[in-house]
This record gives sequence, C-alpha cells and structure tokens, in this order.
Amino acid sequence: MAEGEGEWSYSKNSRRQEIVIRETKPIIENATKEVYTALLPKTMIIVDLGCSAGPNTLLFMSNVIGVIADQCKSSEGDPVELQFFLNDLPGNDFNELFRAIQKFETSGTMDQPGHVPPLHYISGLPGSYYNRLFPRQSVHLFHSSYCLHWRSQVPEGLDTSKEAYLNKDNVYITNTTTPFAVKQFQEQFHKDFSLFLELRHEELVYGGKMVLVFLGRKNEDVYSGELNQLYGLVARSLQSLVLKGLVEKEKLESFNLPVYGPSVAEVKEVVMQSKIFSMDEIKLFEANWDPFDDSEGVDVLDSACSSMNVAKCIRSVLKSLIICHFGETILDPLFVEFASLVAKQLEEQQTKLAVIAMSLKKI
Repeated sequence: MAEGEGEWSYSKNSRRQEIVIRETKPIIENATKEVYTALLPKTMIIVDLGCSAGPNTLLFMSNVIGVIADQCKSSEGDPVELQFFLNDLPGNDFNELFRAIQKFETSGTMDQPGHVPPLHYISGLPGSYYNRLFPRQSVHLFHSSYCLHWRSQVPEGLDTSKEAYLNKDNVYITNTTTPFAVKQFQEQFHKDFSLFLELRHEELVYGGKMVLVFLGRKNEDVYSGELNQLYGLVARSLQSLVLKGLVEKEKLESFNLPVYGPSVAEVKEVVMQSKIFSMDEIKLFEANWDPFDDSEGVDVLDSACSSMNVAKCIRSVLKSLIICHFGETILDPLFVEFASLVAKQLEEQQTKLAVIAMSLKKI
C-alpha cells in the first residue's frame, strides 16, 4: 500500500476499509467473546493479518479490547492480558503504523466506560500470511480485512516470462479473457486459500477462530465480478497510455494483477474440502466504489468528485505494483485517465463492490 500520510497515501484513502470493519464489528465481537469464554486464556493472542498502515487496525484492536474489558468486568482472579501481533509484508509502512499506535495508546481511545481495559501489548510482524508465522497452537483469534482477494503471486500460467502473453491488454478477468486464463486465476485462488487455511489451522489453538473479510463477487459467473469492472477500467486506462506512447504495448500485455474475487460458493467449497474448519457465519454485502459515498440509491450525485475519490483509493492500493512494472512516471497520467473512465461509469449507475465476511472455527 502507498506509504506515508500524504494525499495519495493508503492511510488517507482507506475509508472504505474502515466502513467494512465497522459493518463487520458484530462478527468480530462474537468471535472474540466466544473464544474468550470457551478457552479463558490467561494471555490471549490476537493477530491482524494484512494490517497495512492506516487507522483501521487500531479500530479493530479497540473493538477487541472493548469486548474483553466487558467480559472481564465481573470476573474474579487474574485478569487476562492481550498480545496483539500486526502482520503485513516487509515493505509495509510499519513506521507509520507504530506512530499511529503511540497516538492510540495515549489518546484514551481504549478507555471503556465503567471499567479499566485489560493490559495489552502490541508487536509488528513482517511476513507473508502465505507462510507460517507462529508456533503451532499458539493463536486464539485471527482477523484479516480487505486482504485475502490478493493472491500470493500472479497465476503461474500467466507468468510474464513467457513469450506468448495469455491475457493480452487485460490486467484481470474481462469478457476478452480466455477460459484458460480464467482457470489459472481460479486455480491460484484455490491453491492460495487452501494453503492459508492449512497454515492458520496449525497456528490456532483448538477452538480458536478466524474472522476473514475480503472482496468477492455476487454471481457465479466469473466474468460478471465486481472487481472485473473496476480493474477493467485500469486496463483501459493503460491501453490509452499505450496509444499515447507513454507505455510500451509489451509492458501492458505482460502485466496481470495478483487478485481474484471469488463467489461465496467458491469460498465455501474450499473450506468444506479442507475439513479443518467449521463455518459459523458467512455473508455478502455491497459497498459503493466511492469510499466517501454512503448512499444506498442508484444515482451518484457528483460523479466527478466520486471518480477522484475512487482514483485516489485505487492508486494507494496499486501504486507499488504499477511502479515496479511500468515505472513511476506513468502514475499521474494513468490515474487521470482512470478517474475520467470512472466518472463516465458512475454517470450511468451507482457501481458497487461485493464484500464477503466470514467466521471460522478450528476443529
């Protein structure tokens, strides 16, 4: 994610993710309460996977601390202590995250009316959640929000080292993507999500839980996904820069995003095949493209303003991938073009993303 605290940073452009955490607060609270009351740990280990560097991790921690404080207010004996681990890739802006934590600790945000919050400790943990991160049977609660639609890599069959690029002019799945390329995206999701479940099963205590929230799609038709539409506009923006001579055609043809938005049925299938988790809850809800548009209607009041909000959000998410493949000089013209295309899209209809939220228990 884009580092720092500036206009284009992830920290300043992660309101949609904040809203999702607030909407999934009941799932987080239920999982926290159930794990605590069932296991009564003296030290409860809680992990936020893919924490990034914005304020949303702090919101998650505050929710958990509030639940535990409420559970402990009438209990006798030694109070529980909480150990939070905040995980993301080594390139994450952990400096910004630690500064935010310091403000969080001194602001009184965690103070709960009527009782003192439990003692808690916070550590950063660089590393990919597609690897083992913790000793076996050591974690009580995993949380991950807006992360698991990211794959561990671009699907192997679309490897950019090949001479024949199999998803030309696209960066994700569109109506011109071949069935073979679609299958590669689907198989990468199945492989990654299965691995993720196996790794977390090793690390969770028995009875431990996970709350996972990520982008998906409403329909079974893989070509109709909500991410398809959004990243289709990114591809069209890059195509425009190719025509203007700002991007080499081969560079575009060899670029694919390591993402996949699964359907609820696909997610359930992987969980059931794993036979290592029970699914307590799974639901799908929708979120407007514009993170600052909380309306539920079909009309967008200011498509120009909304398109800029969307462009800032997507730029903060894709910045490092774009720079790595195309170089930094195309960022401004790319997202000017992208904002223009988004504005035209929003003039036609209010466009939404599909969000999958689920709670799993280790068995």
